[in-house]
Amino acid sequence: MAVDAAHLEGVELFRALSEPDRKALASVMQAHQSPAQSRLFDQGEAGSSLFVVRTGKVELFVIDRAGQTIVLSHVGPGDVFGELSLLDGRPRSAAARVVEDAELFELGREDLVGLVRRIPDLALDLLAQVSRTTRRADELLSERVSRNVNEEVEEHLSPVDRVADWCAWFSGSVLFLLLHVAWFIAWVVINTAHTGVPQFDPYPFGLLTMIVSLEAIFLSCFVLISQNRQASKDRIRSDVEYEANIRASLEVTQLHAKVDRLYEQVLARLAALERAGPLVSR
Repeated sequence: MAVDAAHLEGVELFRALSEPDRKALASVMQAHQSPAQSRLFDQGEAGSSLFVVRTGKVELFVIDRAGQTIVLSHVGPGDVFGELSLLDGRPRSAAARVVEDAELFELGREDLVGLVRRIPDLALDLLAQVSRTTRRADELLSERVSRNVNEEVEEHLSPVDRVADWCAWFSGSVLFLLLHVAWFIAWVVINTAHTGVPQFDPYPFGLLTMIVSLEAIFLSCFVLISQNRQASKDRIRSDVEYEANIRASLEVTQLHAKVDRLYEQVLARLAALERAGPLVSR
């Protein structure tokens, strides 16, 4: 589908183009209609074109080594994406998925190179676009810190969860035991001995048995609720620990690579000094 040159006027990347140049550019671009939830390209896929969003919204994301989806940005009308693979010829560094029905303009690598040769200022705009993309990625990385499990679980606690946690904690305390011991002794003494207090639950203490049974039922329910929440908390902690291990492994690998490079550089310099040694002595 042909592209109307008027649709390129609002694209910041092509602001340095004159009207004839925009018409020439529009003549080599292809228009595509992409429905929502369609995948434009995948991470690691070979890419030799960039896209301009005419209408709709596109999501750019990557999948890290832990299998999590990291959304880099959402691009809308007038935005450009896919320029990195277009410039360096390497595989796509991210995947693109259409969020809302979109109309996209596609520009191939050879056509862009020819345009840059005729209009050098366009190269500066391309570098500015790459710089903005890099800055967004840096901001995203700076915000992706390890999660605090306690804070994350605390944010989703309901009143019932809080009551269950308190009951589970209190039922396992020494104070709970002492209160029940005092309560049972007082109950038995009042209903078996002549203390002047009317005996309201004589032996075999049917009322006490019923109360204790009901208490046990409610306490067991609260303890199970608290244990289920603790299990969810443990799963989150396991995920966080797995992410931390993956990151640590990657950092160790990078350190090994840096040490290897430094070792190679040192060997190369020592070899150069050995070759230069006889010349210096002469």
